[in-house]
Amino acid sequence: MSSVLYDAQGPRAKRRNILYTVLFTVGLAAVLWWVYDSLNSKGQLDWVKWEPFFTSSQPYTTYIWPGLQNTLLAASLSLVIALPLGAVFGIARLSDHRWVRGVAGTVVEFFRAIPVLILMLFANQAYVDFTDIDSEVRPLYAVVTGLVLYNASVLAEIVRAGILSLPQGQTDAAKAIGMRKGQTMRYVLLPQSVTAMLPAIVSQMVVIVKDTALGGAMLTFSELLSSVRPMSANYGANTIASFTVVAVIFVALNFVLTSAASWLERKLRRGKKSTGAVVHAGPGGGLETIGPPTIHIDDGRAV
Repeated sequence: MSSVLYDAQGPRAKRRNILYTVLFTVGLAAVLWWVYDSLNSKGQLDWVKWEPFFTSSQPYTTYIWPGLQNTLLAASLSLVIALPLGAVFGIARLSDHRWVRGVAGTVVEFFRAIPVLILMLFANQAYVDFTDIDSEVRPLYAVVTGLVLYNASVLAEIVRAGILSLPQGQTDAAKAIGMRKGQTMRYVLLPQSVTAMLPAIVSQMVVIVKDTALGGAMLTFSELLSSVRPMSANYGANTIASFTVVAVIFVALNFVLTSAASWLERKLRRGKKSTGAVVHAGPGGGLETIGPPTIHIDDGRAV
């Protein structure tokens, strides 16, 4: 039996796929057993190394919670600054003026090509040489600066791609009712492209959260991952247990972000299906649009 999308498997293909499935399952089981045996032989699975995370709140209040607060602070500041900055540069790359496109494109391509860790290190050294920022908060400034410069350039490309993904007819229709370019961008293109851009923006949010760990590794920034070393030293060298707990927290945090974004995307899609606009003749022989967006065209001018 065949489908328009694929041909049904024959007897040989079915046997081959069953064989591959069995081999993959056996190989995966062997790898998992090797990992378990290696950890167990080195005492990393002993209950004494995992007990502090299940019987006491001290590891969380002393090490994990302060590190998580710094991670969330750095990620939040970076996102709040990078998102509007990226939107500005993304829209600037679509400008009708060549010099605006050139400047925006140069900035975006420059910072997008540099690893975020190098940006953090340069920012930290710049703050040391040219500012009087206290050494205790300087790592936070450096981490946020590096994350903003890199992620704003990536978000600029996301915004540009999201706007360009819309049909040209959207722009033509806006021009036909007398909208200026700024009004077309603000009322027609950006609202529609948000839904298309949202998955990529959320992916970049996850990247921002994870990249805060680079500051802990190189700039003594007290984020979540950097809490593993002192925590492991104070609880019997339980390195694997500490890394596992921190990894689970990172997974849970990013899962919350993606789940919230998925909910928002579904809500936006439902809102677009349930809203509409009615255009009719307005005063002075112009056009009047009722419903979102509320735009009144009178004598060729959008009000």
